[in-house]
Amino acid sequence: MKDTHDISPAAQAELWRDRYSKVALIGGRLVPSANAIEVIEPAHMTVLGEVAANDAADVDAAVAAAKAAAHDWAETPARERGRLVAEAGRIMLAQLEPLAHLLARETGKAIRTECRGEIRVAADLLEMFGGLGSEIKGETLPFAPDVFAATTREPVGVVGAILPWNVPLVLMMLKIAPALVAGNPVVIKASEVAPFATYACAEMLAALLPEGVINVVCGSGAECGQALVDHRDVAKITFTGSEAVGEKIYISAAKRLIPVSLELGGKSPMIVCADVDLERAVEGAVTGMRFTRQGQSCTAASRIYVHADIHDAFVAALKARLDTLVIGDPLDEATDIGTISSPQQVAKVKGYVALADAAPEAEVIRCAKLPEADTVAPDLFLQPTLVLGIDPQSPVVQEEIFGPVTVIRKWTSYDEVMAQANDTEFGLAASIWTKDLATALTASKQLDAGFVQVNAGFTIQPNLSYGGFGRSGLGKEASLESMLEHFTRKKTVVLSMS
Repeated sequence: MKDTHDISPAAQAELWRDRYSKVALIGGRLVPSANAIEVIEPAHMTVLGEVAANDAADVDAAVAAAKAAAHDWAETPARERGRLVAEAGRIMLAQLEPLAHLLARETGKAIRTECRGEIRVAADLLEMFGGLGSEIKGETLPFAPDVFAATTREPVGVVGAILPWNVPLVLMMLKIAPALVAGNPVVIKASEVAPFATYACAEMLAALLPEGVINVVCGSGAECGQALVDHRDVAKITFTGSEAVGEKIYISAAKRLIPVSLELGGKSPMIVCADVDLERAVEGAVTGMRFTRQGQSCTAASRIYVHADIHDAFVAALKARLDTLVIGDPLDEATDIGTISSPQQVAKVKGYVALADAAPEAEVIRCAKLPEADTVAPDLFLQPTLVLGIDPQSPVVQEEIFGPVTVIRKWTSYDEVMAQANDTEFGLAASIWTKDLATALTASKQLDAGFVQVNAGFTIQPNLSYGGFGRSGLGKEASLESMLEHFTRKKTVVLSMS
């Protein structure tokens, strides 16, 4: 990739968009595609560009390139693999501004509050996993005096990584960084909604790695994604996306008996106790609900349970805080909240809000001001929305909305609120807000979620093991554990000395 530090971020983003128009990255080359999908810039509802609509033949070529590279990459010393992966993270940081510009345009997320941070975390993941090459090691096993027994860890083979559109770069690195360091070549299926920054980062890696170690295809899930899942030479699938698609992938992978990692949906509870610092808890709700990402996060605190003693004060303070947020053009430095990703997602979110509006027992509070229509296309902008008093069995409470809508319910009994918090098929994330240590420790044990926080609402962070229970998926990400358990296979070696 040509060094383009001497041009503006906007101009570099344009060059990348044009470079990755209607191509796949296969075996270190950009291969033209016969078919294309339009990519919409959500803030303006205009065509940003075209991305490849790859089919099974293109997927087969990408997998073949990865398979051809597998042996030599596996034989490359693990620390050298890690060094190259970490170096890619530093290159990403050097290109932060143009990457953030491109990411904001294709996802609709605000460049200041979301996109720059996503790139920093993605680069940090490359650097973190890059430093873990030395940890791919086995154990000696005490078996018998005249027998030497040990385990080793080997790469699993070609890894298929299927990405979503909401946080494509972070979720890309959660999958491919540990896979690469562990010695596996990868085939990435980029999101057709937000593909261009994915291609740019992948080519930064490809410039450092041997041909075929990293490949990118794009297209519909039904054609391109399914072809990757079903390919006979793909040894592992790692996927982030909807529960329904994850279930289909799991069934397909089971037919071939290959392992999968699935990070799926969530309906994450946030429990606010009466003893909290109100201002801190309100800020935690803004962060935890991912309002600056339009709530488009599996870990969004979309069910907030507030003690009756502070319920009204909490709601008033949260509304006042949300009213200060600026909804607008993602590239404007004044903007806090950008757009929903697509018309389809807007329709889904509005459908849930309509259910709340129609529920006689519910109160719906819309916050912040929508942007002026003469600065952006208004179609995909939504206000942060609070839903109070709705029946706990309503779809608004039970189903993942994936938009800027959170339910707030009042509680008095600790046992009752814990039962409500756990009354879900999901189990991705949860938080408890209290000054009492005993309550914090008890709740941390009782909350049925894979990622529990006390007085915090962090997003995915490098070196914090992340993954859910129940229908939120299978496996962990972001940690040494995830690299070893999901991207290596353990072999036992026994040597008789008699």
